[in-house]
Amino acid sequence: MRKRPFLALLIAVAALALVASGCGSKESSSNNTTSGSSGGNVTALPASSCQAIYYEGSGKPDYIIASDLPLQGSSRTQTIEMTKAIKFALKQHKFKAGKYNLGYQSCDDSTAQAGKWDSGKCSANGHAYANNKKVIGVIGTFNSGCAEIIIPILNRAPDGPVGMVSPANTYVGLTHGGPGTAAGEPDKYYPNGKRNYIRIVAADDFQGASNAMLAKQLGYKSVFIFNDKEAYGLGVATDFRGSAKKLGLKIAGFTAWDPKASSYEALANRVQQSGADVVYLGGLECENGSKLIKDLRAKLGADFPLIAPDGFSSFSDTWKNSGGAALGMYISVAGLPNDKLGPAGKKFVKDFGAEVGGSPNPYSAYGAQAMEVMLAAIEKSDGSRGSVAANLIKTKVTDGILGTFSINENGDTTSNPVTQYKLQKGGKTTAFKTITPPASLVPKVS
Repeated sequence: MRKRPFLALLIAVAALALVASGCGSKESSSNNTTSGSSGGNVTALPASSCQAIYYEGSGKPDYIIASDLPLQGSSRTQTIEMTKAIKFALKQHKFKAGKYNLGYQSCDDSTAQAGKWDSGKCSANGHAYANNKKVIGVIGTFNSGCAEIIIPILNRAPDGPVGMVSPANTYVGLTHGGPGTAAGEPDKYYPNGKRNYIRIVAADDFQGASNAMLAKQLGYKSVFIFNDKEAYGLGVATDFRGSAKKLGLKIAGFTAWDPKASSYEALANRVQQSGADVVYLGGLECENGSKLIKDLRAKLGADFPLIAPDGFSSFSDTWKNSGGAALGMYISVAGLPNDKLGPAGKKFVKDFGAEVGGSPNPYSAYGAQAMEVMLAAIEKSDGSRGSVAANLIKTKVTDGILGTFSINENGDTTSNPVTQYKLQKGGKTTAFKTITPPASLVPKVS
């Protein structure tokens, strides 16, 4: 599941920051300390942010893997299911990676007041992970703005850097430069000069290009582009605009919506006056995106075409919070739909689906794959944080939950399909089309 990146973002919100590109009741948490079976103690992360250590293996855990996701706000249905998928994958490995016993803590980077990720919470969590030397790796974040805060903290951690695997971040500047990124990115996130962060989803230069291809293939000629002013939203909107221009689409408008506005009628009037025949919503549903959908559809018509990236991929919330006005809009999610995953992915969907009582949200497969990748890096390591981080950059997965892919030197995945979903009544979806953009449509990585 975004600032302008870090410094401006702190000014703006006081970090998608996405997710996935997400903005609950919080599951109960408690502090917990257990003795490690191979010497030393594993001390739980603070109960103010993290749930109790989850461990059902033999002996005691040697290390902790933490996840950092927003568990309050409109994305909670999606992210809580992701934590269940992470637990599911760890349990499948009997809480082990090679000779190491591993416990898991689910940590929340959101606040009830914000209803989404919170910059102060991200910072506090990052320091808690860095300072607890038994935290061997982190799965997260969901929001790219939060990642902007945590990555450099973990990069400077004692005995580190601490490795991080994101199942959802899509903001380009976290790993490489390009249109919409800020000066100094990505190097400013890695102050010690070593990369400790990878993502297993397509970055926004691929997602934006895929969304632009969808608009072109649907026959639209003129697009009005919105962003929510955050790093993720501005970034993906900029990437969409660049690809749309290459495809010959007219850019009828490019502007931000104010997440705190009570009405977007004036913006809807601007779209109508521009003559645009489709709108692109670059941003997060939790940034009042559903209210924007309501006002656009009220003015432009219930069937006016809307396209959005994975910032709106908590489908049930997008449906509910828009009062059904989001019916028929297209929402993308990086990767293949559940029914087009390979054998390992289909087995995960079946087995995990039986556990949660329904078809999993697409991002649950990413959460489980992130744990699989982390476990593989730990198994290949010498037990040190720095060794785990180094092995993450060397990740190669064959026939995994998400198929076959590797991680390049920037920390990006080599597999970049993006699936466009169409929102149906009640928040259900149908996978409309999977589009993998050609390299010629994606800005050159720098």
